[in-house]
Amino acid sequence: MTRSAALAVTLVAGAATFASPALAAPTLVAPALLAHQAPLAIDTAATAWILTSTALVLLMTLPGLALFYGGMVRKKNIISVVAQSAAAFAIVSVLWFLVGYSLSFGKGPDAINGFIGGVQAAFLNGVTAQTSHSLLPGLPELLFVAFQMTFAIITPALIAGAFAERMKFSASLLFFGLWHLIVYAPICHQVWGGGYLGGLGVLDFAGGAVVHVNAGIAGLVCALMLGPRHGFGRDNMAPANLVYSAIGTGLLLVGWLGFNAGSAGAADALAATAAFNTILAAGSAALGWMTVEWFDRKRPTLLGLLSGVVGGLVAITPAAGFVDPKGAFFIGLIGGPACYAGAVWLKHALKYDDSLDAFGVHGVGGIVGALLTGVFATTTVNALSEGTTVWKQAVGLVGVIAWSAVGTFVVLMICKFTTGLRVTKDEEVEGLDYTQHGEAIH
Repeated sequence: MTRSAALAVTLVAGAATFASPALAAPTLVAPALLAHQAPLAIDTAATAWILTSTALVLLMTLPGLALFYGGMVRKKNIISVVAQSAAAFAIVSVLWFLVGYSLSFGKGPDAINGFIGGVQAAFLNGVTAQTSHSLLPGLPELLFVAFQMTFAIITPALIAGAFAERMKFSASLLFFGLWHLIVYAPICHQVWGGGYLGGLGVLDFAGGAVVHVNAGIAGLVCALMLGPRHGFGRDNMAPANLVYSAIGTGLLLVGWLGFNAGSAGAADALAATAAFNTILAAGSAALGWMTVEWFDRKRPTLLGLLSGVVGGLVAITPAAGFVDPKGAFFIGLIGGPACYAGAVWLKHALKYDDSLDAFGVHGVGGIVGALLTGVFATTTVNALSEGTTVWKQAVGLVGVIAWSAVGTFVVLMICKFTTGLRVTKDEEVEGLDYTQHGEAIH
């Protein structure tokens, strides 16, 4: 055999050896699933819709809520309010990755899993391109993580409306971080993540309790603990630019379609129902608010119309995927005047300074919507409506209200004895834009 022939034989043998299954590189073994996970069985249509919904919900905070709140404060505080929305985004998105997702949607030890999840998925350990959450096995888990993160982001940003124009920026940063871990994550787990409230049959389609009642109660606690703004009830505190607020409301309305219809988890008839219910309830609530305001104040205002739209969106959120359009219409029609009562009559009667009506709109609207879910939920829309009662919804609200109130108080006390809560009187009079950020709108 010539040398070249021997070399050819050697190369062929080597190639055969390399191609031999027995001697090939070992096949990668998929890691064991965490307790909350399922193997991904991807639904491409659902994935496309939830990708879109994630973008829509993120739009609600920046720029939607930032503009809505920014237009409602005085000119000297617009930048500070927008900065708080941006800060909520930054802090919560990082905390959600570090541990928030795991505490909210992971499984904790049996002794505490009714109240909070575990830390198995901290830093998203075990979350891969092949895993899904067992709640939605058709979605890549990272998409589920991102979608739920947008809910976690907007919730503390809503609270900022209650302490606008007087809280230190440093205090708001600490507040957002601690509140996410101590209040939001446990309540999210209790209702949506396998905790005890969900186990009791409490219905919350897209965040009536988890987001709005939670934020509203926290806002009320903040308003009471910080006390009123200097000059409250005496000085002119009219909104600086209602056009900003109108643009913000429009962005919130569009984003809310992702908020509610996205919570169906698929591009299907339930998502379509939730989307239509969301639009209808916003319209009927705006009419309800305007009607009451017209009788009460002898003229309708743009701020009232905008607030009515948001109140209707809040009220329909827990019910969007459980009621038919008739139910959505009545929820909005009742929710609008109820939010007016909370934002105007109740606040004036009790003399607390909820600057931008975080409790009056989100707290009251969320409570009304959650209770009316027990009235109007129907199995013709969603089989999960079976057995729903106003009593069950009320029990869920009591649990959420208690946890939020106590947890928020604890967080504020920590802030009080570390960063401090309020700016000085002189800083408040000058405006938080300049005193906290060194910036101003000219």
